[in-house]
Amino acid sequence: MTTMTSAERLGTAMSHKEADRVPFLLPTIMQGARELGLTIEEYFAKAENVAEGQMRLLARYRHDGVFGFMYAAQEIEAFGGTTVFRDDGPANAGEPPVDWEDIPTLEPPRVDDCPALVRVLKIIELLASRLGGTVPILGVALSPYSLPTLQLGMESYLALLYERPDLAERLMRVNEEFCVAWSNAQLAAGAGAIAYTDPMASPSITPLAMYRRFGHPAACRTLERLKGAAATGLASGRAIPIIDDLVRTGTVGVSASVHEDLAEMKAACRGRLTVMGNLNAIEMRSWTLEQTVSKVREAIEKGAPGGGFVLTDNHGEIPWQVPEDVLQAVCETVFQFGRYPIRFREE
Repeated sequence: MTTMTSAERLGTAMSHKEADRVPFLLPTIMQGARELGLTIEEYFAKAENVAEGQMRLLARYRHDGVFGFMYAAQEIEAFGGTTVFRDDGPANAGEPPVDWEDIPTLEPPRVDDCPALVRVLKIIELLASRLGGTVPILGVALSPYSLPTLQLGMESYLALLYERPDLAERLMRVNEEFCVAWSNAQLAAGAGAIAYTDPMASPSITPLAMYRRFGHPAACRTLERLKGAAATGLASGRAIPIIDDLVRTGTVGVSASVHEDLAEMKAACRGRLTVMGNLNAIEMRSWTLEQTVSKVREAIEKGAPGGGFVLTDNHGEIPWQVPEDVLQAVCETVFQFGRYPIRFREE
């Protein structure tokens, strides 16, 4: 089979067909700081840093996508929130910027008014100019149903859902407008698809009835208005119980939790959703090279046959502490054993 570009490879997987090999994504969001000899905060301060870091990581790992994403709190900054940086992990959101009493008059912020979001758009534009469409650039947006965990804080948000569903619905609508504008801005800048990040949708986090009342309608309304494809990430949460619901949102793919069997997940999604997963990025910090090869081979064997599979981690971000040789071993194992047709022979 002729060697494909990363864009062709991912497109084939999303079409539920077998490409030349299994596409894989290593969401090394922070690791570009190490490549450039910068702190994580310094790295994210300039779009040029992140674009250069992503290009260096692409050359190192030869994976099938790059990321314009910086940190989840970038969206909270648009609502007046702050970001707290650390030296050895992802940036976190500061104090929640929204109170219940703010919701009746809350309006969606303009993307152009938030420096962090403008920086992300520049990152995407810089990457697009260097890659020329051969490697997909992935944008990221928090779902209207999950964004309130940062806007209000988890405890306050859960209380809102149960005690003031009218305010929760109003917040969903504000967040839908913001999510649509933010996602479409990334697509216009050159992103090939949006990772629609919706961990609250998983039954690992909230009851199925709650998701169907608030999160699912919001996802349907939001994804319908996007000017490009979106795949749903559940940030380590289980997906199998909501596969039918996700299909109805219009998403093209879904992340697989480490708590789900990939073969079962693949059977549930076959021909309907591309499965993305499900390497355990937390355990990856202490994997031996032998474990790495074994875990990657197992994921390929269970998920890859028939296409419709992207190998990646189960959460959406590789921890800072994962050793370089482990990431290299992931890549080499994909190149050795991920060629279609998948054939494993006993050593």
